[in-house]
Amino acid sequence: MQDYTKHRDENSRDELWIVEHPPVFTLGRNGKQAHILDAGNIPVIPIDRGGQVTFHGPGQLVIYFLIDLKRRKLGVRQLVTYIEDSIVKFLASHQVVANSDPKAPGVYVNKKKIAALGLRISKGCSTHGLSLNVDMDLSNFKRINPCGYKGLEVTQCKNVGVNLSLEEVAQALTHQLITFFPQAEGV
Repeated sequence: MQDYTKHRDENSRDELWIVEHPPVFTLGRNGKQAHILDAGNIPVIPIDRGGQVTFHGPGQLVIYFLIDLKRRKLGVRQLVTYIEDSIVKFLASHQVVANSDPKAPGVYVNKKKIAALGLRISKGCSTHGLSLNVDMDLSNFKRINPCGYKGLEVTQCKNVGVNLSLEEVAQALTHQLITFFPQAEGV
C-alpha cells in the first residue's frame, strides 16, 4: 500500500484490496502499548494507520482503500462516512440493524463492534481501510482493549444472523461500497 501510494500519479487507478490476514494485532500510529493486555504468541505490528490496537485473523474481511481523495474531491470524514454507511446498508440487507458512531469510528450492532476502520492519508490518497468480523475466533479481542476502549465487546456477522461465507460477504460488501461510493468508476 505504501509503495503503491508513494509511486502513484494522477493517472493511477483507485483500488480496493480484499484480504484475509493470519492472526496479528496491529497498533496504529497513536496506539498505546497499554491497550495490549496479553499478545501471547500473536505478533504485534506497529503500522502507519490511525487508531489504536485491533486484531486481524482468519474469518475477518479486510478491505484496503487506495483512493485518490483529491481527485474525487472527498474529505477524510466523507470517506469514513461512506465506508460506515456501506457496511450499515449491507447489514440492513440481511435484516440486521447497525449504526455508526462519529465519536468512535466503526460499525456497531447492539453496542458491539462488528467493523473497525483505520485509515491513513498521504499525498491526498488513502491507505488501510476496514475490517468486518464475519466468522472468526473472537476470543483474541479479549487480549486487547479493542480500538483503545476497555471492555468494548465485539461481534461478527455469524452471531447476528448473517450466515454467508467470507467470499460471499466480500462480494456483497464490495458491490455495496462501489455502488455507494461517489464517482465509483475506476475503483
